[in-house]
Amino acid sequence: MNEEMNESHPVDAPAASERPFGAGPPSAFARPTPWRRRVQIAGWVAAAGLAVLMIIIAWLAVTAPLSRSLKPIAPPAISLMSADGHLIARRGAVIDKPVTVAELPAHVPQAFMAIEDRRFQSHWGVDPRGIARAMWHNIWSDGSSQGGSTITQQLAKGVFLSSDRTFGRKAREALIAMWLEAWLTKDQIMERYLSNVYFGDNVYGLRAAALHYFNRSPDRLTIPQAAMLAGLLKAPSRLAPTSNLKGARTRAALVTQAMVDAGYISQAERNALPPVRLNVHDDPDPTSGTYFADWVLPQARDRAGAVYGEQEVATTLDWRIQRLAEAAIRRAPLGGAQAALVAMKPDGSVVAMVGGKNYEKSSFNRAVQAKRQPGSTFKLFVYLAAFRAGMTPDDMIDDTPITTGTYRPANHSGKYRGRITLRQAFAASSNVAAVRLTQKVGVDNVIKVARDLGVTAPLTEDLSLALGTSEIPLVELVEAYASVAAGAYPVVAHGLPPEEQGWFEKLMQRQRKFSDDQLEMIRDLLSSAANRGTGSAAALRTSTFGKTGTTQDSRDAIFVGYAGGLVTAVWIGNDDNAPLPGGAAGGGVPARIWRNFMSGAINEPVEDTSDAEQDPDLVNAIANITVETGIGNVGVGVDEGGMTVNIGGGQIRLPIDQRPPVPSDGAPPPRIAPTQPGEGEDGGP
Repeated sequence: MNEEMNESHPVDAPAASERPFGAGPPSAFARPTPWRRRVQIAGWVAAAGLAVLMIIIAWLAVTAPLSRSLKPIAPPAISLMSADGHLIARRGAVIDKPVTVAELPAHVPQAFMAIEDRRFQSHWGVDPRGIARAMWHNIWSDGSSQGGSTITQQLAKGVFLSSDRTFGRKAREALIAMWLEAWLTKDQIMERYLSNVYFGDNVYGLRAAALHYFNRSPDRLTIPQAAMLAGLLKAPSRLAPTSNLKGARTRAALVTQAMVDAGYISQAERNALPPVRLNVHDDPDPTSGTYFADWVLPQARDRAGAVYGEQEVATTLDWRIQRLAEAAIRRAPLGGAQAALVAMKPDGSVVAMVGGKNYEKSSFNRAVQAKRQPGSTFKLFVYLAAFRAGMTPDDMIDDTPITTGTYRPANHSGKYRGRITLRQAFAASSNVAAVRLTQKVGVDNVIKVARDLGVTAPLTEDLSLALGTSEIPLVELVEAYASVAAGAYPVVAHGLPPEEQGWFEKLMQRQRKFSDDQLEMIRDLLSSAANRGTGSAAALRTSTFGKTGTTQDSRDAIFVGYAGGLVTAVWIGNDDNAPLPGGAAGGGVPARIWRNFMSGAINEPVEDTSDAEQDPDLVNAIANITVETGIGNVGVGVDEGGMTVNIGGGQIRLPIDQRPPVPSDGAPPPRIAPTQPGEGEDGGP
């Protein structure tokens, strides 16, 4: 019986025994395509690839004609244009005729290949190993970055493409680089690269750079000189040896070590190289310029890239507002003093900049290059730190003499108001209140606020910081106040329209917003100071926010504030740091310059206010003279009513009787000019 059952299914048994256990059901897919079908598909793919190649070649022939790279190099020049299309300055580059590789010492091109493109002689325009190395370095480095572009790619970008950092531009750059490699020899590519690259100081091309920095022709360059020139290409404006010799030498040392690593020179030869010495041959620049153009030009050069031709660069400057700024400084009663003005939008776009009274006599830009004490304008950071700590403008603070500790600043007028609100202390610019607040919230927290708002200058870590004793550039002060106007921080001043950023850059550089309460409170204080306090001479009909600043002995006088969507700072002082005559203060000439300029800039005509109209009760600008003696600190304050001497915890008032005594002979008393109430607030200790 069992045998019959086994014989009833003779076909199934072999099938079951042939499939291994767990193999699953038979495949439902069709059998592989026959070899002829595969050949047909391969032919289609090859035809499509050939068509794409022909399209690419046609595109390259149109967009990257070889004639453009072979023709004589045009003198690179740059024209800086205002946002509304006016020419600000035109700067022509220092250039010379192209170089020939055959006439150069071997170590000259070797220096450039060692640091820029070590496999230049072997790659076909794009170096995958170099790209991979740069990506690996950029991922694991501590912030430094490397580029993976070859010398051929750099030439392609400079001659045919813009400097934007998109993937599409990089792809076109790679295609053009391979196109150049196919039609030009390595020597021809190197010659065009060396003859067109930017070396800083507005100098283009190896021949012009050799003459400018070393006063010699390129065929006489030594290894250290060639290494320094090759090293400049990373950041030509920043590393130009005429302004940063130390940085240029450090970079040159990296180049010579790279030459050792590449086998061009031995380690012993490198160790025996002498340090580079400059012999600058500088032709006079026939073009005129402005403070703003000088400030923005290096940024424009670097943004355009190391190799490029003549072009126009749009800036953020507003032609009308710039002329108003220059006129406001020109009309101000400055005497022998200097002045500076920076105006920007709350996003940091600089629309006007004046770095001195006369550019032709002095091109030193006091708006960005000079570091001066900000005086009481620094109190912005003190009060913001207090608000971060939970205080409010209605909280009370003692405006009384400080009688303990080694640091005992005094209010300039010698007038102390006792227990007052933070709003009143800020408006009157009380020194002692600011120092007490700093003691309460901590110096470190005040510094933290300043750093958050963009201040990068070194800051003193003691209580004198509250009175603005640390020197910072005027433009950084404007950036901080622009943060309050914008409601977000930090704000970075810029003279060129921002480049489009990728999502990663936006994520890393995003601004942080003030809390609503903190923003409302600090604006409350700035409004109080500008409209009812020491800065009332700057008040406009529109909402005005600002703060005055005066340093010790009236060496600096500042007003900074914003209104109508414009943030502006005005500084006056002497280049030799000598005191300003007449005890000038931030609430005086700077505030009036600010008001006159801003009224025109935001189209709000106003009438100037005389000194006599200022409220003498709000005067607190400091002749902050403090001397340590055996009996303690002695502070002296002078105001329109007399002199106050603070000795330790005591105070002596010496009033001035303005009524002249009647002479014994009965003659009429001599005429005395009426005194004017002082302006300002406080100065450094």
